[in-house]
Amino acid sequence: MNHEQIVTSARRNRTKEHLKSAFIQLVKEKGYHAVTVKDIVDKAAYNRSTFYVHYQDKIELADDVLASKLQGLEESVGKPYIPGHKVYTANLSAPSFNIVAYIYEHRDFFELIKYEDTLPGLHTEFPQTIVKIYQERFIFETINQIPVNMDYFKRYTAYGFHGLILNWIRNDFRESQEDFIKEVIDLTRTHIYSVEYVNKADET
Repeated sequence: MNHEQIVTSARRNRTKEHLKSAFIQLVKEKGYHAVTVKDIVDKAAYNRSTFYVHYQDKIELADDVLASKLQGLEESVGKPYIPGHKVYTANLSAPSFNIVAYIYEHRDFFELIKYEDTLPGLHTEFPQTIVKIYQERFIFETINQIPVNMDYFKRYTAYGFHGLILNWIRNDFRESQEDFIKEVIDLTRTHIYSVEYVNKADET
């Protein structure tokens, strides 16, 4: 990729980010169904033709916003971990929960969860992504190696974490990231002895 292509690609990405940001604000103000393409381009200070260079319609934009943020959520999880390296929950610290930092950093998007008329699929795909992360990315060891149905255990733990995240978002992130993570770690230690991160690249 030459310099000109890099500049064009960066400009394209920046335009898309502006459109996404304007769209998120409008969904909060008006509700998803009331937002029009005209509203989006007016708020982002672009013209309609610029919008249609990037997206076919509002639905495609909504899908892109949702997919990109949830993919980012998945990718954020593994950053603190060395794949295949067992971490004892007694040694967990704030950096272990990079997923929380990601949600807070992108809180403008994740606040959309508080709204009824919001991005289609958000209310179902957000918890499903957390379940997927727990099922595919982690190996858990229970306290005292108590035998459990691990599929159930991961769902139970993932939905518990999802519930805590929802509460944190709905309370406008009143607790600091540090305080919130401390509560999550304290709860984790009651039923998980160790965690091990699995890298997708290692599975092939």
